[in-house]
Amino acid sequence: MSINISVIVPLKNEEESLPELAAWIKRVMDDNKYTYEVWMVDDGSTDESWAVIERLAAENHCIKGIRFQRNYGKSAALSEGFRAAQGDVVITMDADLQDSPDEIPGLYNMIVVDGYDLVSGWKKKRYDPIMKTIPSKFFNWATTKMSGIYLHDFNCGLKSYKKKVVKSIEVYGEMHRYIPVIAKWAGFRKIGEKVVEHRARKYGVTKFGLERFINGFLDLASIMFVGKFGKRPMHFFGALGSLFFFVGFGIAFYLAFEKIFHDQYKMTERPIFYLALLIMIIGSQLFLTGFIAELVTRNAADRNTYLIEEKLDNANKA
Repeated sequence: MSINISVIVPLKNEEESLPELAAWIKRVMDDNKYTYEVWMVDDGSTDESWAVIERLAAENHCIKGIRFQRNYGKSAALSEGFRAAQGDVVITMDADLQDSPDEIPGLYNMIVVDGYDLVSGWKKKRYDPIMKTIPSKFFNWATTKMSGIYLHDFNCGLKSYKKKVVKSIEVYGEMHRYIPVIAKWAGFRKIGEKVVEHRARKYGVTKFGLERFINGFLDLASIMFVGKFGKRPMHFFGALGSLFFFVGFGIAFYLAFEKIFHDQYKMTERPIFYLALLIMIIGSQLFLTGFIAELVTRNAADRNTYLIEEKLDNANKA
């Protein structure tokens, strides 16, 4: 039987909210007559979350679980959920009841009816502390400027995807907040946004940490670089290295010219001479980095793996 929707719920220490969330999701699915599955991914909980998932799965065959041996992070939980999902539309949401399952029909219709590849929720009215909302606004602004994707809330856990999207992208590290960017670089261009309800936390405490500020910027830089130069690193390092080398060489040539025709001073007596040497050395290192990266890329197992939308082959038609 075809599954309309796969719901993926990454979680850590959410034993109190899981029964209420499971009942809420079931009510929405039954009211809309969707066929569905719910993958609850336990990311190394230290409370009774897994026992609750086992009980819920015994009561409802649509609920399934994955349990990590230790805490790997939200990106890892989503990655395993994406791998397991079989629904035509995949919806992700947090387990803390701040995301409302009542948003599922709207998110589903934007994929199936409106033809979006990915729809990201926008928590227009938030119930988070200011230490979380202010940095979030800055991250969203920076990500929009760097990626060209105009979304108000990249990090919203409530999103919907075509099945093909989640089977085509790789999420790791802290990159779950940049899934729209990863999807864009994979070739999925129709990315939309939907205003969704955000609810105050009912149980437990937030898992938000200050270290995410640094990790967020590093992951964004990684995505932008890999997405643009992942299969052609020489275009980045080689061009930058050549620029540095020729700038340094130009300075050295000028100093040599001054020495030969004016003989006013020794080249090595001018600090700019050593700057020129440093620039040429850096340029050479960058060029060699690009060369080595190109060799590694060309010998990678997936070097010629590309996402194909359609293929016509009239020669093989009967």
